[in-house]
Formats: sequence, C-alpha cells, structure tokens
Amino acid sequence: MRFSRRDLLAGAAGLLAPFPALAQTRRQQQQEPIISTYARALPVLAEHGMVVSQEERASRVGVEIMRAGGNAVDAAIATGFALAVTLPRAGNIGGGGFMVVHLAREKKSIAIDYREMAGGLTTPSVFLDGRGEFEPEKSQSSGLGVGVPGTVAGFALAREKYGSGKFTLAELLAPAIALARDGIEIDADLADSLPQAAARLGRYPSSKAIFLREDGTAPKRGERLVQTDLAGTLSSIAREGPRGFYEGEVARKIVAAANEAGGRMTLDDMKTYSAVERPVVRGSYRGREIVSMPPPSSGGVHVIEILNILEGYDLGELGHNSADALHLIAEASKLAFADRAAHLGDPDFVRVPVAGLVSKKYAEALRAAISTQRARPSSEISPGKPQPYESDQTTHFSVVDGEGNAVANTYTLNFSYGLGLVAAGTGVLLNNELDDFAARENAPNAYGLLGGAANAPGPRKRPLSSMSPTLVFRDGELEIVTGSPGGSRIISIALQIILNIVDFNLNAAEATEAPRIHHQWMPDQIDFERGLSIDTLRILESRGHKLRPTRAFGSAQTIHRVRGVLMGAADSRQRGTGAVGY
Repeated sequence: MRFSRRDLLAGAAGLLAPFPALAQTRRQQQQEPIISTYARALPVLAEHGMVVSQEERASRVGVEIMRAGGNAVDAAIATGFALAVTLPRAGNIGGGGFMVVHLAREKKSIAIDYREMAGGLTTPSVFLDGRGEFEPEKSQSSGLGVGVPGTVAGFALAREKYGSGKFTLAELLAPAIALARDGIEIDADLADSLPQAAARLGRYPSSKAIFLREDGTAPKRGERLVQTDLAGTLSSIAREGPRGFYEGEVARKIVAAANEAGGRMTLDDMKTYSAVERPVVRGSYRGREIVSMPPPSSGGVHVIEILNILEGYDLGELGHNSADALHLIAEASKLAFADRAAHLGDPDFVRVPVAGLVSKKYAEALRAAISTQRARPSSEISPGKPQPYESDQTTHFSVVDGEGNAVANTYTLNFSYGLGLVAAGTGVLLNNELDDFAARENAPNAYGLLGGAANAPGPRKRPLSSMSPTLVFRDGELEIVTGSPGGSRIISIALQIILNIVDFNLNAAEATEAPRIHHQWMPDQIDFERGLSIDTLRILESRGHKLRPTRAFGSAQTIHRVRGVLMGAADSRQRGTGAVGY
C-alpha cells in the first residue's frame, strides 16, 4: 500500500494537527498526535505488517512472507536467514543471539536463547597467559574465541513452536538460498564494511576467496557478491533441518576451521548444542509493561533497572536531551553497569538475582544515592546488593504482523565479520563471541566491559551479552518493538528509544535519529554523539562528567504501534537499512 503525504501526516491520529505556536505549553505539546506537521523525521507507515532491519533486501523478504500468509515469526526467520547473506558482517548462521516473541491471541511472550556456547574443553584460564594475565589475542583473534553457533537451532525452534504452520523451514530458507546462489549487488553497508574488514578477512584464504579480490582489495560498489558455499550450507539445512548444520559435513568443516585457528571445538559440541526457551524478564515504566530478554543477556535486566531508577524523576519536564535529563540517565546507567559486572552470567551455571535487580524498592535505594547536581565518580560506586530485594558488531530486526504478533531479534558474530574466518567449503563466517566472557576479574573485554566470576569461561557456558531485544505494552496491547547492535552500548540505545517515545513524545523516527549518550560505569566517561548543544555539554562538564565525543553508534530498528498503525524506523546511522511494510 502506498501512502500519500496527507496519509503520512495524518494516519496515526486521523486528523492533521495545527502547527504549534511558539508559546504552546508543554501540556498541549504532549497532546499532539504522534505524527504531526512539525515532526523532524517521519517513520514508514503500514497497516498489515512490517519488518525493520539493518538491510532492506532482507526486510523485503520478511514482508513477502507475511503477504503470503505467514505470521511475524515466519517473517523473522526468513529475514534472519536472508541477513546472513545480505549483511554478512553481522547477520549470520555462524553466531547466535536472542529472540523475544509475542503471541497476540495467547497474550504470551517467550524468550528464545540461542546464544553461542563454549565448547566442552573450555577452561576458566583459556584466555590467560602463563603469568595469569589476560591475552586479548586469544579471545579476539584465534579459534579459542569461537563459540558453538546457535542461530540455526534458535530459528528452527522458533518456527516449529511459534510459526504459523503454513511454511516449512525449507520454504523460509528459499529466499536466502537464492540470494546466496545468484549473488547480490554490493551496495550500501557492504560497500562500507568490506574495505574496513579487508585486512581481517585477508588473513584466511577461505574468506579472501569469497569477499575480496585476488589482490586482497575489497570489491567496488556495483559488483556482485556470490556465496555459493553458503547457498550449499543453507540448502543442507533446508533438506535436513538443524542436523544439516550441527552434524555431518558442515559440522566437520566448522570444527576443523575453528581448531586450525587454535580452538578446542569438538563434533560433540556441535551435535549437543540446543537453543533454550526462558521466561522473559518483566518490568513496568510509567504505566507500560516492559518485556525483554533474561540472562545470559544483561540487556533486559538493566534496561528495566535503569528505567526503575529514572521513574522517580519527571524527565519530560526536564526536556529531551537536556543537561538535567542526560545527567540522570548517566548516573542511573553507572549503577546498573556496576551491577552487571558483579551479578550477571549464564543462569544455567550461576544464580543471577534478577528479581532483586528489577525491584522497584531496589531502584529506590539506588536513586537515593544520586545527586541531581553532581556526577558521582565511578570510583565511588560499587556493585549494589540486590539479593535482599528478591522475592523467593551484531544486528537487530523487529517484526510485527497484522494480528499484533511480534518478534524482537538481536544476533551477532561479535566483531564485524566475527573472527574473519570462513569455515572452508561452508561459506559460514565464524564468531569470536567468547570474548564476552570475563577472562579474569576486572579484565575488560573488547568493549571495555568488566566482569567477574559469574561470567568466567567454562565448558558449555554461554557468555554474558548486552543484547536487548525489547517489547513495550500499553494497556495490554503491543506498543513498541525495538533493539540494536552496538556492544555494551546496546543497553543505552534501547533505553533511550523507550525514553524518547514514552517521556519525550517523539515518533519512532525522531526517537531513532536523536543523538545518544552512553555511560557504562568503567571507564568513567559519557560517550556522546554529535548533535548535543555546546551549552548542554558545558553544563554536564560543570557537574563533573568526563565527556568523550564518539562516532555515531548502534543501528536501532524500531516499530511503534499506535491505534492499529505500524510506524517503522530504520536507523540511518548505517546505510542500507530498511523499514518495509504493507
């Protein structure tokens, strides 16, 4: 369906709003429709279904599945497999991630954990040298950092249990197989990312043969990328289901590649991998219900923890991206990231105090330590004690169908193009996701995050993640589906998308395009994107904040659902993203 400009401006509210007078009160502004004549950025509108992903061709694949009668889960799986072809630096079948599914009729939300897993031979000292010091090369640039991939198992589980039943796994794989076999034009993200990854990919003949020219340079925009081996692997999955990936020739080649690069993976590690359903983590914020991913994701827990702290302040009154609002966001984030370092890990191996961390009472105790006028140095902040409050380069896509079923999915290879290693003969890029373990106490990973014993490496453990696929409900109805890549900054991005819509009344596109900040406790600094006023930055500095300008980060993919209208926003921080609906 095509929308006229009048539809675009009026669709969500039914009426065009009058252009506001400069003297209009904040109360009046809050009553303006979501899509108004003075919006600075406009989302894509649809009625029947929408996919928002980091690569538009993949979004279109998902929408076509819904047009053919599929539900949001069917569309998500087709989109995810297509991204493995069209966005190889992050979309994957050689990595893993998290999926949050909402079933509208059952009013039920489910979390599917298909995070990569350490092999059975992994030891707590795997990334240390002979003196017990962390050796980053081991986790970031060798086969020791490769986790057993989870994407294929996770997608298969989601389709089997929550798909519409109208499509086989082979049918959902068919578009991705065709894209890999026939090739895609190098454009947008590929043209940007391949030159940056050329050195990493060029270390391995199997990777160079697919992604680079013979002289080691990246192909140019307009050339074609053909991935014949990947088409063969996807075809094997289509014929045999997950066994076509986790057993047989594909599994043997993945294990061989990881071990030739210095890893310790076994065929049994592959064969015994399984995706896991977990109860979602739930919270509330200003009358909305927040539903997100539980551990081993830290994202859902800490998005809710930070929202709980901020609920005690009238952020809307303070103003969007004002110094007062950003100060409080940074101070609350420090407290949550300190807790992350101490308490979060794989719940199959450690007890994570989730109920305490998302408790409103615990948030009150943390809030009491915040000064509205002074930045508290991170050196003065220690992880809290949530237990007494208990009762007994990544990509994201969001999908909503016409019935209100939804999927928020975030999956990753960790670094852009993962380890950079393609398992020869498979076309599968391997992850270096085990760098997300805490190699030892207070040893920062590639994103500067600290951790402790709860997230130590170990056999068959899943490393902690910041991925935060999140759903927001209002009066029991789905309102927001969001998530983003961005390493440790994912939590901050998901948080600010929610705040921008709920507290500051921005539409989905404005909420996505607004400048972002990030504070993760250690190092003690606010990372900020361009676009904040110099006056705001000066006020933050005067309160004791250390500021670090940074390049634009993340790539949020958000759907905002209001009165039956789906409003999609694909982040323009990356090229080639696409919000597609019908």
